[in-house]
Amino acid sequence: KTRVINQLKKRNWKDMKIFSFIVITISAILLPKTAAFAPINSVSFLSNSQVTTMGSTSSSKLTAKPFCIVVEAEIKEDRMDEFIDLIEKDAVGSRAEPGCLRFDVLQSQDNPNKFFFYEAYEDLKAVQFHKEQPHFALWTKFKESGGVVSSVSHKADGIMMTD
Repeated sequence: KTRVINQLKKRNWKDMKIFSFIVITISAILLPKTAAFAPINSVSFLSNSQVTTMGSTSSSKLTAKPFCIVVEAEIKEDRMDEFIDLIEKDAVGSRAEPGCLRFDVLQSQDNPNKFFFYEAYEDLKAVQFHKEQPHFALWTKFKESGGVVSSVSHKADGIMMTD
């Protein structure tokens, strides 16, 4: 397993998609309960008074909405290896934070240097805690050092989310 991974690492970026798929597949099979692949705990945002049963209705509103962030970032091609290393550390660290519901990293099919981070937190307090963590500082320092072509963050309220 290690020999195959080391051989794939030596190939160019186009082969990184294959490498990533293999690493994720091997890890998911061999290490299904590691932090990187652990299921996210279920959180309910409805109180008992908000449950609707047949024949009855409720006008109660959601008591708490998760705070979500979608980041769209284009990474400089010559900084991709550094980025992949730091974003993995950021994702794994973020998922372990209290209050983090989800931290996904997605790569564009159209542009291999463009990524989307989908982050969901219980509330703004959890976001603030996230921004104080060393793994978040890796991303901040990377941006400040000129590693990104562009980075745009979109904030949203979670209203219909999966557990």
